[in-house]
Amino acid sequence: MNKYRLLTEQEIQELEQRSCICSNWQLVLVDEAFNPSAIRNVSFSGNVKLGYFSRSFTFPGGVEKKAGISNATIHNCIIESDAYINQVKNHIANYHIHSNVVIENVDSIITEKENCFGNGVQVSALNEAGGREISIYNELSAHTAYIMAMYRHQPVVIEKLQKLIDNYREGICSSMGTISEGALLINCRTIIDVNIGAFAKVEGIYRLCNGSINSCYKAPSYFGPGVIAEDFIAASGSRVSDSSLLSKCFIGQGCELGKHYSAENSVFFANCQGFHGEACSIFAGPYTVTHHKSTLLIAGYFSFMNAGSGSNQSNHMYKLGPIHQGVVERGSKTTSDSYLLWPARIGAFSLVMGRHYRNPDTSQLPFSYLIENKDESILAPGVNLRSVGTIRDARKWPKRDKRTDSKLLDFINFNLLSPFTIQKMINGKKVLKDLMQSSGQTSDYYMYNSVKIANGSLRRGIELYNTGIIKFLGNALIKKLEDVIFVSLSELRNSLSKASDFGIGEWIDMAGLLVPKERVMTLLDDLQNDNISDLDELNKRYESLHDNYFDYAWTWCLKVFKDEFDLDFQKAEIDQILTFVDEWKKCVIELDNMVYADAHKEFTLNNQTGFGIDGSEETRISDFEQVRGEFEKHPSVQDISNHIREKSRLAEELKERLILLK
Repeated sequence: MNKYRLLTEQEIQELEQRSCICSNWQLVLVDEAFNPSAIRNVSFSGNVKLGYFSRSFTFPGGVEKKAGISNATIHNCIIESDAYINQVKNHIANYHIHSNVVIENVDSIITEKENCFGNGVQVSALNEAGGREISIYNELSAHTAYIMAMYRHQPVVIEKLQKLIDNYREGICSSMGTISEGALLINCRTIIDVNIGAFAKVEGIYRLCNGSINSCYKAPSYFGPGVIAEDFIAASGSRVSDSSLLSKCFIGQGCELGKHYSAENSVFFANCQGFHGEACSIFAGPYTVTHHKSTLLIAGYFSFMNAGSGSNQSNHMYKLGPIHQGVVERGSKTTSDSYLLWPARIGAFSLVMGRHYRNPDTSQLPFSYLIENKDESILAPGVNLRSVGTIRDARKWPKRDKRTDSKLLDFINFNLLSPFTIQKMINGKKVLKDLMQSSGQTSDYYMYNSVKIANGSLRRGIELYNTGIIKFLGNALIKKLEDVIFVSLSELRNSLSKASDFGIGEWIDMAGLLVPKERVMTLLDDLQNDNISDLDELNKRYESLHDNYFDYAWTWCLKVFKDEFDLDFQKAEIDQILTFVDEWKKCVIELDNMVYADAHKEFTLNNQTGFGIDGSEETRISDFEQVRGEFEKHPSVQDISNHIREKSRLAEELKERLILLK
């Protein structure tokens, strides 16, 4: 704690000689090491505390400037040691400015009254007309937001959760704003009721009002030129720039909004990106990406989603207003000029192409293509399983995690195949078989939840889902035994016993966190019964659910092995396990070969159109290879080839170990 003292008469005289004024110098307290030579042309009023100023700052271009305060009006502020403040056109009022802060060429920085700095702002996500409000706060996670938005049918839970948030908010509220250590504010216009975190850079903004820019040394945040934001919270490592407009928004860790992006009543979680387009009342789970102009995301729940240019949704039918909402499950994509009329629900890892007006629900048919043909919605189930783009997406997400804070708010499971998606495939396989039986196996097409499925697509979907199920279960089996030594059948069975009592039932995607629904229900019960004391404890519960994923998943797998393949590892003989391993190896290679063939399409002659613009066919091929590379040397192609070899090796090694037990 700094020790402050009154100014001496000599210091007051020196300050006045340096064009400083104050109606009552007795209200200005200074550090014991204070030197008035660092202060020039400053008007002080209210209660002011000043540190000492001895260090120098190096600005772009190598310009050095000494710490201190000049050309400013300071009212009711604490300014700690070694801050640099210069050219404040109006004034700084009611702020605690920590050490090593740089403020230069700003209009005004003001806290007007008792304020919570964006904490507690109600964001009308998902439903523009309200009813699913998310109360934002500094450490909001995607999972807490998911509960607040999606579990409105449990009002007591929402009430208890809101109480925890209110308790947190009360600890933030203050009549003084904070600019934390190492923050940099340059060439800014108006900042009102905004807390700015450590090492944040705020540059050239137009107006910030009622918000918090959370930041830290490892994950500094950035707010850049032309930004207007009100009623907002930005998490560490976030970037908002290029005249973006925000109103009632939460911007999560590693998120980036720029290039004139506009968003209102929306929440964006880890590593989302928004450029050019517009968001209105959306819940953007981790890795929701929209890069193009004329793209509107509205009244929807998304995650791991890539929106093509001109993608659009509609949340009203011109009757009762914008009351409808939609769900696009994780990993889906929309092509250019796609359109969805809400309400609708799109299954995980699906591709949406064209315009769809009939409120489709394909949630039980993941990895599908939803395509428009003559105003009809045509579904091809499962075909995205064989797409090289799907595999590429799943592998790139972990590599593109921009979060550098040691404290992560969102717990993200990146697995492409998981109990969440595989249970959908199991359900989807049953849906398709039931359609075939109810409508006859010779029908040309089948109708399901407002979409049309061709006979051939239906049969292929069943095969693809079956392949995906076997691949996942085999992967789980291989991983379970990879580092386990067993020399007898009893040891093998012991190694394959369940690791947790949880995980058997339905799984949900809780905005990036894949978890058994029963564990979520237990969590909600604990909230309802006041068994969770604060938000830190709630976040630790999410972390525990995330850490136990593989144990929960294996328990789930054991049930599926038994239900779908009549394989009970506590009773099965070696030959049964060997048969499944062979089937798994076959499915992995078959699926990888499909992905390989899909990748090869990118290297066909047709895709070389436009290359070698002024030359012969030989020039075109050469130009294509120089730009795109040779097919066999492409990283994605090599990954597929390596994957086939690696999985084949693992299968043969496991078979050798199992045969020794016979």
